[in-house]
Amino acid sequence: MDTRTAYPSDLTHAEWAQVERIIPAPKSGGRPAKHDRREILNALLYVARTGCQWRALPHDLPHWATVYWYFRIWKRDGTFDRLMDLLRGDLRQALGRRRQPSAGIIDSQSVKTTEKGGLAATTRESRSAGASGTSSWTASA
Repeated sequence: MDTRTAYPSDLTHAEWAQVERIIPAPKSGGRPAKHDRREILNALLYVARTGCQWRALPHDLPHWATVYWYFRIWKRDGTFDRLMDLLRGDLRQALGRRRQPSAGIIDSQSVKTTEKGGLAATTRESRSAGASGTSSWTASA
């Protein structure tokens, strides 16, 4: 990271120290990792902050295909869920709260429902032969 100009989305040293333990280390054996995990995370944060396409990642960040590969792996193995849990817990603790909330609230105005439930609410009504433009005379002829 020291060889490029920092982007506003890059992690600071303190932020990296906070999340480093959640990011999986390179596996032992095989070829060594080409990119530092912090640079991969910086590239992911760049995509999240700018909304750019994967292929539009700046050339001084790791190649887009590499970054996307890590995104898919870390999403599938739960790394992002653990990261969000850690950050949420740290924020709650800094605000003087417990790390985990003790209750949740769902406002009835936030969750819209219909009077019909289950399949009745999502199944389309079938059209009759008359509504589809065919009459009984042409259908039986």
